[in-house]
Amino acid sequence: MTQQLDSSQLLSMLDSSKLLVVCGSGGVGKTTMSAALGALAATHLHKKVLVLTVDPARRLADALGLQAIGNAVVQVDAKAFKEAGVVPQGQLFAAMIDTKASWDDLIHRHAPTPAIAQRVLANALYTNLTERFVHSHDYIAMERLYDVYQSNAYDLVVVDTPPSRNALDVLDAPKRMRDFFDSRLLQLLTTPAQSRVVSLMSKPFFQVADRILGARFLTSITEFFTLFRTMEKGFVERANKVESVLRNTDTKFAVVTTLEVAPAFEAEYLLTELQSRSFLLGALIANRVLPLALANQTSAALANDRSLVGPETLQAAAAAAGLPAPSTQQCERVLATLWKASQDVVAASAVEQSRLDKLSHSCSKSGANVLTAQYVSGEITDMKGIVALGESLSGR
Repeated sequence: MTQQLDSSQLLSMLDSSKLLVVCGSGGVGKTTMSAALGALAATHLHKKVLVLTVDPARRLADALGLQAIGNAVVQVDAKAFKEAGVVPQGQLFAAMIDTKASWDDLIHRHAPTPAIAQRVLANALYTNLTERFVHSHDYIAMERLYDVYQSNAYDLVVVDTPPSRNALDVLDAPKRMRDFFDSRLLQLLTTPAQSRVVSLMSKPFFQVADRILGARFLTSITEFFTLFRTMEKGFVERANKVESVLRNTDTKFAVVTTLEVAPAFEAEYLLTELQSRSFLLGALIANRVLPLALANQTSAALANDRSLVGPETLQAAAAAAGLPAPSTQQCERVLATLWKASQDVVAASAVEQSRLDKLSHSCSKSGANVLTAQYVSGEITDMKGIVALGESLSGR
């Protein structure tokens, strides 16, 4: 069976980390879990903790005190912790990643001149790529991660990685940037004509293409990539530095998953890939797990003679409550439904435990610890819920 992580082990992992990268497939509660881990560290450790998140749901943004989407860091009010019933030993800060603003900052930083930066920012293709190209968000997440890590303004940075069909897309973003500058496509788009013949042949092609595809379409593409290539050195150097930070000894990874089929499959693949890339795996977190105690109690009840609870039991209960007595047939239908539901709970819990054991085995060689967060009804909408989720992970 799975070994659970106790509070001292979890806090020790948080205490020894400067960067905690929280990853997993979409829809598993990764953003809320990132906030809970940050709140746990701020509550029990004398640290300045930053949770860097990716456009959380409005309810979670409100809980963290984030009133507007942007790159600005805000501090979570100590009053919110007090209302949650705890007194933090440290401080909690939070920020959301604004992809467009972050890309603009990068262009200004890496462009060889202010004039080139303005030409890139004014290019129509630049706007489309930064706002609509999914991997642009992945790369910006890694950029922001590096910025706050290098600033030394925070003792611990918890990074909520962008939702992705494959969570490794985020971690591969720096490598993709290097590969992009080495690609033959970029060379073809940016290499000037080698002869007058090529130049003359390309001119009517561009004119026709622009008429068909829209005003200055190919011209804009060529201009954009030509300008972008002037920033190659800065982007490549930065990508190498980001990859170096991800492999530091004070950088840990936490994989969040639910125990449904698809997320559990993705988590197992992610665990294997993280270890093969020599990243330090700190924890596996199974979220929204059926309470094992409930399943055990239900299983024990099913083991008893079903005849101990019959229509007479329900009829007596109705009479005691002053309600009309249900018929024997009505009682039998209710009991059959309850019996089936109880069997389903036990079966579902057994399947979840089996998947959790399999995931635990996948990360056993790394020494990573296994945590579970029990399923709760409703959504987490305030700091009280965030703090409670973190405390449940620590076994308190």
